[in-house]
Amino acid sequence: MMRYSAFNLLKNAIQENKNWPRAWRDAEPKPSYDVVIIGGGGHGLATSYYLAKEHGIRNVAVLEKGYIGGGNTGRNTTIVRSNYMIDGNTQFYEKSLKLWENLSKDLNFNVMYSPRGQVNLCHSPAQMEQAARRGNIMRLNGIDAELLTREEVRHKAPILDFSEKARFPIHGGLWQQRAGTARHDAVAWGYARAADRYGVDIIQQCEVTGYLWDNGKIIGVETSRGKIKADKVAMAVAGHTSHMTKMAGLRLPIETHLLQAFVTESVNPILDVVVSFGGAHFYISQTDKGGLVMGGDLDGFNSYGQRGDLPMFEEIMMCAKALIPILSRIRILRHWSGVMDMTMDGSPIICKAPVEGLYIDGGWCYGGFKATPASGWCFAYTIAKDQPHDLNAKFTIDRFHRGYQIDEKGMGPTPWAH
Repeated sequence: MMRYSAFNLLKNAIQENKNWPRAWRDAEPKPSYDVVIIGGGGHGLATSYYLAKEHGIRNVAVLEKGYIGGGNTGRNTTIVRSNYMIDGNTQFYEKSLKLWENLSKDLNFNVMYSPRGQVNLCHSPAQMEQAARRGNIMRLNGIDAELLTREEVRHKAPILDFSEKARFPIHGGLWQQRAGTARHDAVAWGYARAADRYGVDIIQQCEVTGYLWDNGKIIGVETSRGKIKADKVAMAVAGHTSHMTKMAGLRLPIETHLLQAFVTESVNPILDVVVSFGGAHFYISQTDKGGLVMGGDLDGFNSYGQRGDLPMFEEIMMCAKALIPILSRIRILRHWSGVMDMTMDGSPIICKAPVEGLYIDGGWCYGGFKATPASGWCFAYTIAKDQPHDLNAKFTIDRFHRGYQIDEKGMGPTPWAH
């Protein structure tokens, strides 16, 4: 594995970064593969990496209609955590967090995982009781959790409004120390480089426009760069899951929504933990550059556009000011929206499709980025073994036919906001 010394960094900087080697090959599509993965975001790249590493399946292509990491992977608030409580979600997201903890070493690429901790604020005795219940379930599943008093929250995040006039008085909070953030684009680059070194073809500017069929089985894809055959076709396309499954004659219980995020101008360090606001659907953390990254709830309409609307902008800014009053003096630098596919129960779909030859990874709602490692790990297992792993056995499509929903819609950024 190539590593760079301080001398190499200085040399390339002087030479205006002209001599850096490519992080991964700009592959040309081959006529056929064992597996074709549609979607070059974090989930698709992670799936290709674990297919090669864990299962020895290396004749794999990742097809991306744009550029690597140009979708939701680069359009989120970078929070990673495992503070879930419903059976299925609990074990899955804890697996993901454990993979996050060693991901930089595993990929030999710094994904900037920062276990700075997350506190979910409570603003009433009832919310404290809910937090205690969630925390107990987490601890019974071997997940770290600690119920904090008001003063313990103040010690971790003194910048919050603890005044007597606070609109939402803070009673305490639920703390997970291992939660934190990771650098979203570094995650995409790290998985891409690691998969490439196993021989995976990463093909950008290659849009899938349809499927190749043989007696009711999908045997490949039609793309903007020609036909590509495959023994198995897997999709990991975030908010475009319903669009891609419609091409295969499937209608999924999914809607596509926008989730906005914002970053402020850089300021001195004022917040070294992740905070979720129990009074509304709002969450915030500070980057290593000093900008405050924040987000809130969904825009109230279906869309594939990557921009939001002003009413949600206004609501998120009101939450920010109610929680941290000094933010009223800080300027917003930029904002963006991710395109999310929302299932009926707020939990994902990772399984073989009802159509032979097709595999689905989608319906991530609020949980997509934090799930990246476990999603790729479980999806790779499902593709390689033609059956789900125990960790994603509950995430099959047929749960909607059976009426067995993993209803944790409230486990968005603020677990008890709804």
